[in-house]
Amino acid sequence: MKNNFIAVAAVVPPLKVGDVAFNTEQIVSIIKSQKDCGVIVFPELCITGYTCADLFESELLLNASDKALFAIASSTENTGVTAVVGFPFRYKNNLYNCAGILSGGTVKAIIPKTFIPNYSEFYECRWFASGKGIAGERLTFNGCEIPFGVDILAEDSCSGAILGTEICEDLWIPDKPSTHAALAGANIIANLSASDELIGKQTYRTQLVSQQSGSCYCAYIYSSAGTDESSTDLVFSGHSIIAQNGSVIKESIFTDHPHVLKSLVDLGITMHDRRKQNTFENESSTYRHVKVNIKAAGKAEPDIDEMAAILKKYDYPMERNPFVPAENMAREERCRRILQIQANGLATRVRATGLKNLVIGISGGLDSTLALLVCAEARKIIPDIKIISYTMPNEGNTSSQTLNNARMLMKLLSDESHEVPIGEGVKLHLSQLGHSREYQGEGDVTYENAQARMRTYILMDAANMKNGLVVGTGDLSELALGWCTYNGDHMSMYAVNSSVPKTLVKYICATYAMICGNDELKGVLLNICDTPITPELTPNDGGKIVQKTEEKIGKYDLNDFFLFYTLRYGFEPSRSAAHALYAYPELSKEKIVAAAKNFFKRFFSQQFKRSCLPDGPKVGSVTLSPRGDWRMPSDAKVALWLEDLEQAGC
Repeated sequence: MKNNFIAVAAVVPPLKVGDVAFNTEQIVSIIKSQKDCGVIVFPELCITGYTCADLFESELLLNASDKALFAIASSTENTGVTAVVGFPFRYKNNLYNCAGILSGGTVKAIIPKTFIPNYSEFYECRWFASGKGIAGERLTFNGCEIPFGVDILAEDSCSGAILGTEICEDLWIPDKPSTHAALAGANIIANLSASDELIGKQTYRTQLVSQQSGSCYCAYIYSSAGTDESSTDLVFSGHSIIAQNGSVIKESIFTDHPHVLKSLVDLGITMHDRRKQNTFENESSTYRHVKVNIKAAGKAEPDIDEMAAILKKYDYPMERNPFVPAENMAREERCRRILQIQANGLATRVRATGLKNLVIGISGGLDSTLALLVCAEARKIIPDIKIISYTMPNEGNTSSQTLNNARMLMKLLSDESHEVPIGEGVKLHLSQLGHSREYQGEGDVTYENAQARMRTYILMDAANMKNGLVVGTGDLSELALGWCTYNGDHMSMYAVNSSVPKTLVKYICATYAMICGNDELKGVLLNICDTPITPELTPNDGGKIVQKTEEKIGKYDLNDFFLFYTLRYGFEPSRSAAHALYAYPELSKEKIVAAAKNFFKRFFSQQFKRSCLPDGPKVGSVTLSPRGDWRMPSDAKVALWLEDLEQAGC
């Protein structure tokens, strides 16, 4: 697989205002110590210090800064590092606040700040001119011909990194230079900043960086001046942020110096999102591209073990359960909001059809429990909704635990409940087919599916009789794996769980248990959350559960992991497996690869079930609706995807 990761760093060096020699020594030392990075970003005017004020009019200071720029540039030779440093630069009749792009031992480009603040505590117009409109310029500096202007992107054709630059205030205005750079192809933005610290400013600054990285689908590296710049009335905090595609990866503030905030950014994710979001248009580019060295973090073509090692080396933030927020408050908020979306979607369907009787099958498992909770929440929106529940046990197959849970749920949440044993009906049906009335052992799908279809048959006819609407219970994970009976639990009149993955279903039910205010309901919900996942379509053992879903199709957490990265970011199987090897260090590569192969085989072979799904509310960015986010031919072949796993060292 191709290595799309770039190690980047936002650096706050020790600094002495006006002491160019000291500052240069510190910057060079940091560059030499961070040779594994592809991009290193330093603060605004870091060579001289941002707070030099009228010292910027000193020829002595400016001459020293000019020499320092090339001394720093030489430290990037033979490193694969591109460093971005801030310095004052004279050009024609003006002084500019600039970013120097340093790579391969030389100065590759000089980019002036576009928007010069001159309000409140800022007084930059006293010293600096705006670079706005400067384009196409080339200058001779220290014997070198160097591009100068705001129309420059730095590119490494091997790694695919394209670096755009803006300076501090450029981020705070409506028409940001980084927006145009991103539309012209930049996938990494460096911001050299000197933003003083005020109450509430950190939060706003972080939001700005996060939002810009999201709207531009890019990695954004923000490095602000540290406390060594604090002078007279202002205090600087060294706020550093690394964000990508709307998410903050790492952040630090008020740290000791030197401080290096380092992380990986994934250019593959950025480019996938840009291609998918077709409103992200290409700008007619007048940008000049300069060649630089921005190396990938590790081998260009790593195998699965090597990719996992790269992720581990940089402590890359990754959730084992990408659908489930790790932080309690965020997780609870997501669960509440999903339930709200589901309930409102169902309420709209009720209004549109005029069918206020909701018919639902209750098994005592997680999915039907969540669907029943959705019905109960929809009833709060439309008070004259009537919930009519059916539990349909099959003697010898349905366990006492799930049946008791189903009965208790229906008692607590339904307006009308029914228990309809299906055993005799299933046996009669099997006999009419010429099939044995008894289970024939492993692989007897006729026996198993006859029960699922019988239950759906009963629900559909009950809905006719009750003038109601059948509420579906199947979840996103089951649809991805095809773990549903075609024209059985696969079908309904509105499928409220169809975009909720299994790993999240459990958390929504558990969250509801804690907030419902009913101890009896809380108890049964938590009991259901602790019950093994099972379809109960084979004989039990003395009333105890025997058939466990995860023993058949693999652990749902791993399946959901592969589902997320395949659909959300377009990962090839080998990349998903490498990420899983990092996220699940307790599992061997062999087990993860076997799980990946199983997932992709099932995912491809079961598309025909997803091609005719009933409507259901979209609750997240990953969904399999054939009318919405996922259109896939039912007869597509999985060979290429399995071959990718083989080629990556599996």
